[in-house]
Amino acid sequence: MRSPNAYGRVAVLLGGRSAEREISLKSGSAALAALVAAGVDAVGVDAAAPDLLAQLAAGNFARAFVALHGRGGEDGTLQGALEWLGLPYTGSGVLGSALAMDKLRAKQLWQGAGLPTAAYQVASADSDWDAVVAQLGLPLMVKPAREGSSIGMSKVERAVDLPAAVATAAAHDPQVLVERFIGGGEYTVGIVGDRVLPAIKLETPRAFYDYEAKYLRDDTRYLCPCGLPPDAEHALQRLALEAFQALDCRGWGRVDLLLDSAGTPYLMEANTVPGLTDHSLVPLAARAVGLSFEQLALAILDTSLGLPQGTPRLLLAGERADV
Repeated sequence: MRSPNAYGRVAVLLGGRSAEREISLKSGSAALAALVAAGVDAVGVDAAAPDLLAQLAAGNFARAFVALHGRGGEDGTLQGALEWLGLPYTGSGVLGSALAMDKLRAKQLWQGAGLPTAAYQVASADSDWDAVVAQLGLPLMVKPAREGSSIGMSKVERAVDLPAAVATAAAHDPQVLVERFIGGGEYTVGIVGDRVLPAIKLETPRAFYDYEAKYLRDDTRYLCPCGLPPDAEHALQRLALEAFQALDCRGWGRVDLLLDSAGTPYLMEANTVPGLTDHSLVPLAARAVGLSFEQLALAILDTSLGLPQGTPRLLLAGERADV
C-alpha cells in the first residue's frame, strides 16, 4: 500500500442530479469516510452544485474519486469535464462511461464482438406488440436504455401489460429496450484494477432484482461463493472482463450477467461506478477475497493514478487478494 500522502488532495464527487442521487450520496459518504480513515486528504463535493467546475478548479485537488451514479456522472459527461480540467479521476474514461451507460449501444457493441446478450427490440408507443411477443416470447424485461438501479424497469408476463411497461420506462428515457427474459439465475462480477472479483449470485423473492430488492429489502440473498463450479465461475469472470474491456471500460466496475436454464451466460449490462453502500455488491465480493472496505476504497483510488494494468487475476471466494 502506498502512503496516503501520495494521492494529494482528493475530491470525492457524490450526489449529483440523476435519479440515483440518494444512492450516490450513500456511496460517496461511505467512500469518503473510508479514505479519511486511511489518512487520505479527501473532501466531499456534491456534483449538483452549479459551480462544480469552479470548485474543482479552485480546490487544489490532485484527483477525483467519482462516486456518482447515473446520468451526469456515470455517462461520460463528468469525465469529459474532468479531463478538460486536467484532473485525474477514478474509473472509466469518456467513451467507456458513455457506452456502458447506454444499454442499447452496449448490447450492439457486444453483439458485434460476438459476445452473448439477450435478444431484444427497441420499443415505442406505436410498436407492434404482437410482433414483439412473437419474436421474443414471454416473459419480457422492459427497461429504459440509459438509467440505472433498475429504475423504470418492469417484468412483463402478459402481452396486454407490455404497452404500460414501455410507457413506464419511457418516462425515464425515450429509448426503451424490450428483452427476452433469461430466468436461470442472475450473477454479477466486480473488477478492480487487475483483479476480477468472485461472482455473486443474486436471489430475491420479488419478480426480479429491482430497486426495492437492491436497496430496501432485507430478504435479498447475495451468495458468495456463488455456487458455480470453479471452471464455470472462471468462465463467467472471463466473459465479464471481455465485455468490460470491449466497451473500453477501465479501472473498476461491475458486469451483470444472466444464466439460462442450460447454464449459458448472457451479458446484461456494465456499471462503471457501482454502488458502495451497505447493500452493494463490489464491497461484498471484495470482502470475500480479504479486502476491507477501506482497502477497496484505496484500490479504487489507485485507478486514478494511471498505473499500467497487469494480467487480470480471476479470484474465487476464499482466495487472498494482494493489498
